[in-house]
Amino acid sequence: MCLPALDVWSLDELIGYYVLYRKVNLDAEGDRHPLEAFGLYAVATRYPEGLARRHALQPTAWDGVYELPWGGHQVRLIVLNRIEKHPRNAPWELFASERDRMRQGLEHYRARPTSAKQLGYWELLEHLYLLYRHEASVMAYTLEQFIRDTHKKVIEDAIEHDPESVLKHFDPEQRLKGLDPESVLERFDPEQRLKGLDAEDRLKGLDAEDRLKGLDPDLIAAWLAKQRRDH
Repeated sequence: MCLPALDVWSLDELIGYYVLYRKVNLDAEGDRHPLEAFGLYAVATRYPEGLARRHALQPTAWDGVYELPWGGHQVRLIVLNRIEKHPRNAPWELFASERDRMRQGLEHYRARPTSAKQLGYWELLEHLYLLYRHEASVMAYTLEQFIRDTHKKVIEDAIEHDPESVLKHFDPEQRLKGLDPESVLERFDPEQRLKGLDAEDRLKGLDAEDRLKGLDPDLIAAWLAKQRRDH
């Protein structure tokens, strides 16, 4: 299991998963595999300071790799921010949280599939590598930033491939928010602009000369005469 930080509960979960897996993954005769057929590993981004204060982490011959006795078992812990800066560790360093380690991983990572039947796992890692490399200068280092950027990417892809499915979730006012009124009106012919407006709204913004333009002079005179009689 891979964790941002290791704690007691996480280790208990690891043992629980191991026990369940050993129960259900039986050999051809229906028996459980021997204990030595299993290994318990945990991968953490940062060194678990809190855990190490109460439980001794035993260093191994490899930088950033520790042995941790837990519940009668040995758990091998790999701390990504402490492993050796070496090209062979590049795939691990892609998921570290320290900038220099991530760049080390980006510079040295090369995808080398070992089998033609790996069902896209290497392609997935290669895709992550390309994403990180593209964003290296402004890389996100928190889960919140990662979630925000992922949501943004999903929305952008949806807009590109099916904009109508995105727009239907917004009311007309939200769709027009932030748009220049003139640029919106340019998309409509005069008749469409006036459609649905009452007479007073149509006349707003017009001066007296524009309102009278095109009217029959006799009709204007009759209207003025009526206004004088009524008032």
